[in-house]
Amino acid sequence: MTILRLRGREFRPGEFAIMAVVNRTPDSFFDRGRTYGFAAALEAVDGAVAGGADIVDIGGVKAGPGDEVDPAEEIRRVADLVAEVRRRHPRLVVSVDTWRAEVAEVVAEAGADLLNDTWGGVDPELAGVAAKHGIGLVCAHAGRVTPRTRPHRIAYADVVADVIGYTVDLAERAVAAGVPRESILIDPAHDFGKNTWHSLEVSRRLDEMVATGWPVLVAVSNKDFVGETLGGLPVDERHAGTMATLAVSAWQGARVFRVHDAASARAALATVGRLRR
Repeated sequence: MTILRLRGREFRPGEFAIMAVVNRTPDSFFDRGRTYGFAAALEAVDGAVAGGADIVDIGGVKAGPGDEVDPAEEIRRVADLVAEVRRRHPRLVVSVDTWRAEVAEVVAEAGADLLNDTWGGVDPELAGVAAKHGIGLVCAHAGRVTPRTRPHRIAYADVVADVIGYTVDLAERAVAAGVPRESILIDPAHDFGKNTWHSLEVSRRLDEMVATGWPVLVAVSNKDFVGETLGGLPVDERHAGTMATLAVSAWQGARVFRVHDAASARAALATVGRLRR
């Protein structure tokens, strides 16, 4: 496995990096707008850093269906926050969750170190922005669906093979576009273009993604597949299932973990690390 390099920091094989979620959205599925305000978002970033986050992932658009958010509004929500976080936390890796190249350009100028393209390359110019600024890129598998949609009855002959083929192809194309190879991650994107069975299958066979050699990011925190697996639990009762899924993912070799609770994830992954040693 390769060393992951972001903002001059090195994350070596066997080390786990915590990516904390901070959403400047009024309709987030998890916090329901708690961090929409600028001051509240900054406070959440500070709390995540104190809890052990290596990376903070800032988002300005709810992943699921909802009110339309155009690029200008997305920029308004995230660009100033990125700049202020960059000023307050010089060593923190700042990620922005966006699929739009025009948004990516602005946040890269503001100090972002990583573009988290959770919708899997729907804007072919995004990798070029990462290359231009010498920053990292997350290459995800979202089932080739339109951003912010939930496809009905999606199917794959082999979901893991599809995930691997698609994300590795995106990663190789990003390298060809000039993105630093050591700053690229692949992400199976649990629940994006997938039902619960698909997300569970990806979790069970995550080691096959790890075997590609690309650093693997997992974003499973409080997601629907966790709740459904535990009998239909609501969002605020999925913490234990999230920690279990993180541990299984870490044991199989995942490297970066996108979470809502940085401190709990840090403790859980430290335990996995000690068990592995």
